[in-house]
Amino acid sequence: MEPSKNYLMDMDGVLVTGTAIVPGAEKFIARLKELNAKYLVLTNNPRYTPGDLAHRLQWIGLEIPPQQIFTSALATARFLQAQRPQSTAFVIGESGLTDAIHDVGYIITDHDPEYVVLGETNSIDFEQITKAIRLVSQGAHFIATNPDPAGPAEDGMVPATGAMAALIERASGVSPFFIGKPNPLMMRLALNYLGVHSEHTVMIGDRMDTDIVTGIESGMETILVLSGVTREEDVRRFPYQPTRVVKSIGDIEP
Repeated sequence: MEPSKNYLMDMDGVLVTGTAIVPGAEKFIARLKELNAKYLVLTNNPRYTPGDLAHRLQWIGLEIPPQQIFTSALATARFLQAQRPQSTAFVIGESGLTDAIHDVGYIITDHDPEYVVLGETNSIDFEQITKAIRLVSQGAHFIATNPDPAGPAEDGMVPATGAMAALIERASGVSPFFIGKPNPLMMRLALNYLGVHSEHTVMIGDRMDTDIVTGIESGMETILVLSGVTREEDVRRFPYQPTRVVKSIGDIEP
């Protein structure tokens, strides 16, 4: 008998668009629960804790527990823990990142840290950026949660981690190591967190250049949904193709 499938899925553009649930998302999640299927909601956004995100999803009517949400901040913390346990880091980011780094036993400090860790933040602090540039120039390892250059906000686009990382890289001459998608490391860490194998796991995403390519590189079946940023006519331009293309997550039968 073939093992049941496990699911990794992006959040924005797959389950929600802005503050609205993608039609059919509730039924898909309910069906996974009925089947006792293992699943994780993935997001490159490191600003919020899984608890914060679960609350936001619940507020719009989507019941997903915090332990089923895996952020680039959690992936970054697990990477640091595996590389250098109980070490030190200078961190630019919100509570989603600082909490995750504290939870793996790291000290957050600006006194000779082993790492400079960059995530998204609500307010760009020039002093903090300057300090990060100096610490990286002095030899601290430069880690960034995700390469996204910009992200959506209520009033329009805002600069995200990738844009801030480019500033630090240009000034220091040191390139960051990005943890989030499209780095397959994000998927490997998520699979390990869930305790499943890539052969029996499906990646559902709305972006060819992050979700789908990372799923393919991690050895997973991939499903592209057209409820987010990718249009159907864009798909064929890529040298890699998803296993399936559907209009939305509501069209997927687990």
